[in-house]
Amino acid sequence: MKILPGIEIKGKSLWFPKKKILIVADLHLGYEESLNEQGLLVPRLMFKQTKKEIKELLKLKPRLIIINGDLKHRFGKISQQEWHECFEILDILLKKCKVILIKGNHDTILEPIAKKKGLEIKDFYCFNKSNICVTHGHKIFSNKKVHNSKVLIIGHEHPAISIKEGIKSEKYKCFLLGRWKRKKMIVMPSFLTISIGYDMKNEKPLGPYLNSRNIRNCEVFIVGENNKIYRFEKIRNMK
Repeated sequence: MKILPGIEIKGKSLWFPKKKILIVADLHLGYEESLNEQGLLVPRLMFKQTKKEIKELLKLKPRLIIINGDLKHRFGKISQQEWHECFEILDILLKKCKVILIKGNHDTILEPIAKKKGLEIKDFYCFNKSNICVTHGHKIFSNKKVHNSKVLIIGHEHPAISIKEGIKSEKYKCFLLGRWKRKKMIVMPSFLTISIGYDMKNEKPLGPYLNSRNIRNCEVFIVGENNKIYRFEKIRNMK
């Protein structure tokens, strides 16, 4: 499904068919280990599912994949699980295409991983004659390219939406299409499989790009079962 001209939603990713660019956000590799250390014993199934979904997306044959922040989960040191999972995912990607890493708020210590794979970490990445700007979404950067871009793509928020049917309510990952200042803005869901995300109707946004005013005017694109996409109305019109 197209979310904007030339930009398609493919599962939890964004795809630019003409440019052969694929964007994913918020993988949070190592999340299960962090939960286990907190005493929450969860089976370590997330990485297997993440690999499966990544390999499926590679069938699109991208020339470039942008990981839009929070490749790993820990704020501090790199855990053993993060070393293993980050290397394996990056190896899968680098065999097929170029990779760009955007720094997220969880990527405080990502440089050792990037260095071993010969990758550069960026605060933002602009393409399509700088009309498209990709940044994680936890900071606003005062850069001319960012300022002049027409479409801003962020992650960070882990957007989800709850849908009610009678007394039953279910929550789904979703993309948001809205505006920030004079730009069109796409908010990506997390690629994280173990957590749905934050309900945008009821919870306070995490970063500086969304607020109680512009979030109500965002259109919702729900990621349903088998990654089927459903276009909904604006949040302000949803019950």
